[in-house]
Amino acid sequence: MLLSCYQNKLLEAGCDEAGRGCLAGPVFAAAVILPKDFFHPMLNDSKQLTEKQRDHLRKVIEKEAVTFSVAQIDNREIDHINILKASIKAMHAAVAGLNKLPGLLLIDGNRFIPYRMIPHQCIIKGDGQYASIAAASVLAKTYRDAYMKSLHTQFPQYAWNVNKGYPTKIHREAIRQYGTTPYHRLSFRLLSEPPELF
Repeated sequence: MLLSCYQNKLLEAGCDEAGRGCLAGPVFAAAVILPKDFFHPMLNDSKQLTEKQRDHLRKVIEKEAVTFSVAQIDNREIDHINILKASIKAMHAAVAGLNKLPGLLLIDGNRFIPYRMIPHQCIIKGDGQYASIAAASVLAKTYRDAYMKSLHTQFPQYAWNVNKGYPTKIHREAIRQYGTTPYHRLSFRLLSEPPELF
């Protein structure tokens, strides 16, 4: 069962991103502050949920959260500053969009750059441990998936409605046959092994 908080004194915001390993599209990040008594039996790391479960939880989180925010950094900036810096920048933007200032940020993963002197705690696989990080993972994932589905109508040959921009065989074969789009991350290895994330 997910933990409701890391500590009890400060207002906590969970932060997570989606789309770091993709070959196309933005990286999305979300920040979520949940009520201390929030509980939903389905809530978990978004990767452990079905698309239908994530879409259901998105509505619950958006309704029940004290505040939440979702931000994105596009592929051009990812190419310019690298995916790690872009992911952190997206999380900073998400935190900036909250309508309450958190006293502690819970970050999924092991790397972060401090934001406006707000203390933070990096937690490896935190989206499977803390409710607020899991909620952020659900929002980041569902917002990004919806975005990639909308791009699919312009570029159906890449099957982004299915692979969401990740390096699947079909996606790479489409790049080989049709070339890249304005949404591809040109700094990534588009036709070979998976991209390096660090």
